[in-house]
Amino acid sequence: MESFKFLSKDKINELPEENGVYCFKAGKKILYIGKALNIKERVKNHFRQPAYRDNLFLNQVSKAGFIKTDSEIEALILEANLIKKYQPKYNVFWRDDKNYFFVVKTKENFPRIFITHQPTENYEYVGPFVDGKALKETLKVLRRVFPYRSCNSLSDKLPKKSCLWYHLERCPAPCLFNSKILEVPKIKEKLKKEVQKNADSLLKIIKGEKLQVLKELKKEMRKASVERNFEKAAEIRNQIANLEKVLAHSKIFKPSEIVRKDNWLKTERILQKILNLPASGKKEISKIEAYDVSNIQGKSATGSMITFINGKPDKKFYRKFKLKIQGKPKDIAMIKEILNRRFKHLEWGLPDLILIDGGKAQLNAAKSIINSQLLTIPYIALAKKKNELYLKGKKKPILLKILPREIFNLILQLRDEAHRFAIKYHLKIREIDLGLKQ
Repeated sequence: MESFKFLSKDKINELPEENGVYCFKAGKKILYIGKALNIKERVKNHFRQPAYRDNLFLNQVSKAGFIKTDSEIEALILEANLIKKYQPKYNVFWRDDKNYFFVVKTKENFPRIFITHQPTENYEYVGPFVDGKALKETLKVLRRVFPYRSCNSLSDKLPKKSCLWYHLERCPAPCLFNSKILEVPKIKEKLKKEVQKNADSLLKIIKGEKLQVLKELKKEMRKASVERNFEKAAEIRNQIANLEKVLAHSKIFKPSEIVRKDNWLKTERILQKILNLPASGKKEISKIEAYDVSNIQGKSATGSMITFINGKPDKKFYRKFKLKIQGKPKDIAMIKEILNRRFKHLEWGLPDLILIDGGKAQLNAAKSIINSQLLTIPYIALAKKKNELYLKGKKKPILLKILPREIFNLILQLRDEAHRFAIKYHLKIREIDLGLKQ
C-alpha cells in the first residue's frame, strides 16, 4: 500500500490539486483520513469552514499527508483500506458499526453482490467504507464491466422472471434457468463459472487489486487467442478496455457544494419537524442566528450574534455588542438588550431561527422581545450544563444527545461559535477597560 507524503500545516497550499486521499497528523499519530476530488481544496476547506467534528482535532494538527490516485474509484477504495489500517480516532468518533458500509459476496453457487452495514462470517466482504453514495455509484459503474447478481433470493430459489438488470446487460440472470428451455447442464455450468468469476473480479477491484484483475484478464485473453477462440478473446479485450475506462473516468464524488446542499436539506427537514412547524407551507430554515453574552461579574459585558446560512458560518452577518448594562451579572436583561438592539436593524434581514445560550429564562426573554416586535421567528435555547434544548411551547427540555446527529452537530457549532465570538470581543473590551491598550 502506498504511503502518505507529508507537508507541515503551514504549507498546505503546496498540496496537489488532484483526486486522492489525505490525512491529518499530530506527531506520529494519524487523526483523520478522507478522500477528495481536489486534495488541496478539501484540506483547506477543513480549516476555512470547520464542521463540529473538525473543531475537535484541527488544533492538534501538525502535518497534512496525501496520496494521489488515478481515479475517484481508487481514492474511495484507498480511503477504506487506510482507515482499516490506521483506525484514525476522528473517523470513528461519531460512528458505530451501522454507519459504515461493506461490499459483500455471498457463498452461493450463483453469488450475490450487495452493500450492507453489518456483514457476517457467512459472507466474503470488503470494507469499511464511509461514503455510501460513492460506493453505490462505484458498484453501478463496475457492473458494466462485471455483470453480477444482486437479487435477494437464494441460489436454489431464484426469481421466476429476469429483472431490469438483465435487460440492461448488468446481470448474467441465472434466474433464466427456471425456464425449461435453458435447463441444459453444460450451459448452466458455464453461466455458474461466469457469475462466480465476475463476482470474484469485482471484489478484487474493491479490495484495490486492480493490477491483479487486469493480469488475470490478459492471461485469459491470450489463452483464448491460442485456442483460436477469437470471439472470446475479443470479449475479454473489450472487458479490459471498459474496466480501464470506468476506473479512470467515472465520476462518483459529488462536488462539495452539491453535497453541502443535500446535507442541509436533510438537516432542515429534521429541524422543521423538531420545531413542529405546520405540515403545509413549512417555513424554510436557511438563516440561523445564535446569541451569547460574555462578562466577568457583569463587567466589560459584551454580546455576540453569529449567523449560519444553510448550516455554514457567514461572517459578513456577524455582529458584536458592547452592552450598556454593567455591574452585577444580569444575563436575562443582557439577552433582552442584545435582541432589542438587533431588531432595530431590519436592514440586516430577519433570521429563520434564533438560538439563545441559556435555559428556560433565556427562552422566555427571547419570547418577550420577539412578541413585542410582532415577529413570528422560531426560537430555541440551549442550556450548557447538560446540553438541554428548550423549545417554544414545550414544558420540558430535550437532551441534545438524543437528537439526530445532524442537529446535535449544528446546535453545538452554533453555540460554540457564538461563545467564541463573544469572548473574543469581551477580552478586547476588557483590555481597553483595564487600560492595557494604548
